Amino acid sequence: MPHRWPRKAQELLSDFVERAQELLRVQGHMNNLMGAIVSMTEDLSLPSVLESVAESAADIVGARSAAIGVIDDRGVLSDFITVGPDEDAARLIGHGALNEPVGDAQPDRLRDLGQHPLADGTPEDEPPLHFLGVPIRVRDTAFGNLYLIEKADGEAFTAEDEELASTLAAAAGVAIQNARLYEESRRSQHWLEAGIETSESLIMENSPTSTDDLALVAEHALAASDCLLAVIAHSEDGALRVRAAVGAVALTSGEGLRLSETLRNAAEESRPAVLRDPEEVFGPGAAEKLGQVLAIPLGHRPAEDNMLLLLAHQAGGRAFSQADHDYGAAFGSHVGLALELNVAHRQREEALLSVDRDRIAQDLHDLVIQRLFAAGLSVQSLRHFTTGAAAEARIDRLTEELDDSIRELRSTIYSLQAQHSGRDDLGQALFKAVHEPLRDSSITPTVNVEGRMSSLPSPIARQILAVVTEAVSNAAKHSGADHVTVAITVAEAGVRVVVEDDGQGFTSPDRTSGLANIRRRAASLGGTSSIESSPGHGTKVIWSTIPE
Repeated sequence: MPHRWPRKAQELLSDFVERAQELLRVQGHMNNLMGAIVSMTEDLSLPSVLESVAESAADIVGARSAAIGVIDDRGVLSDFITVGPDEDAARLIGHGALNEPVGDAQPDRLRDLGQHPLADGTPEDEPPLHFLGVPIRVRDTAFGNLYLIEKADGEAFTAEDEELASTLAAAAGVAIQNARLYEESRRSQHWLEAGIETSESLIMENSPTSTDDLALVAEHALAASDCLLAVIAHSEDGALRVRAAVGAVALTSGEGLRLSETLRNAAEESRPAVLRDPEEVFGPGAAEKLGQVLAIPLGHRPAEDNMLLLLAHQAGGRAFSQADHDYGAAFGSHVGLALELNVAHRQREEALLSVDRDRIAQDLHDLVIQRLFAAGLSVQSLRHFTTGAAAEARIDRLTEELDDSIRELRSTIYSLQAQHSGRDDLGQALFKAVHEPLRDSSITPTVNVEGRMSSLPSPIARQILAVVTEAVSNAAKHSGADHVTVAITVAEAGVRVVVEDDGQGFTSPDRTSGLANIRRRAASLGGTSSIESSPGHGTKVIWSTIPE
């Protein structure tokens, strides 16, 4: 006769088996949870961590799809990762679940995503979608939300699923925090290395021009920032002018960019600034290719004329972090100092070369030209000892050749002086404005400059060059002078230009047509002009931006 277990024993055994199965199931969940936490630490890059979290969450609770949205330090959604069918993610986004404030979010466990407070309901032709959303936090800091959609067995999410997801979300918060710290550490290392390498390259390579220096800076900055575009620009006439550009967007040197108040303040105060709209700098249509723009002053002290390094991410790319601000500022300071050292080095080399140029110019003027001039006089004196026409013609040809040689030597002297004095573009342009009109004349010019011409705004500089060119050209054509002097004085009150020759002069200088142009240029800047001249006493042109 078969043995019959007492009913109580059977119930106890069934309960024991159920509890054992429950323990095994819980142990399985715990093992999966621990495995998920371990997998988060295998790769510290943020995209890999987020993908691992989403995959692990879907596996642990048996969800068909999972998504994770992470915000940046400004509270803006910066990363969104999904695993599972694309239509689930599309419905999650379409129902507005991602619009829920992350910092205030609480776990949501719904039988239908359409019941979400921010959703518009479920369309009639769309089946209900089970939904579980939990916040990702570390203490009081919110990092984002974890979303789970539709269990594989079609059942609704349970309180146990919510607890497992919340536990995983807590571990995910720590993993995300570590990934961000690692990312910031990696980014800061790139910035520091780029600053050191750029400074060393600028000092060691000794590029021949400042344009080469700026291109080198742009290349290193582009690599350090992982950006799409790097531009170095300088403020001029109320706009930014491109000096160098590297990246996927074609910009040419000299091209104009928009100078916003934010960029002007960044240059003057020597502090980085972020522009969320690239069209604020690069104009209409820039947002199609470019995202946020980080402006970094290239200088170690606040100054209005600081150049700006503009870095732009790809459209839809990540936001610039605090590490980009801080280490970008250090990069700009170090590189700015290296650029200044390079300028000082070039000026020192030019100063050394100018010694030789001055000596050569002085020797040509004092020795060679004087000897040629004496030789010319000696040839002229031969006329007293000759009577034939052929001899007279021969003397005339020799005299002309000597005059041509003297003019060529003077031209060489002027070129040497121009190279010596042209340490910046404006100085070079000034000496060219004086030299070119006198190239074929015997007039000897003298140029005196007091103050910093490099500090003059471009509109005033252009007017000065035009006035000097016109006044010197008139002297070369009409004065018959031996010398012309150009004196420019740059002061806080304005600029004063005086062009004076020792030629024949003329009567009624106020009626000359050239004065009208010179007066008009002065009047456009709120200044004055005048011409002083009389027969036999030369001509003086006075032009000033200083009001009377």
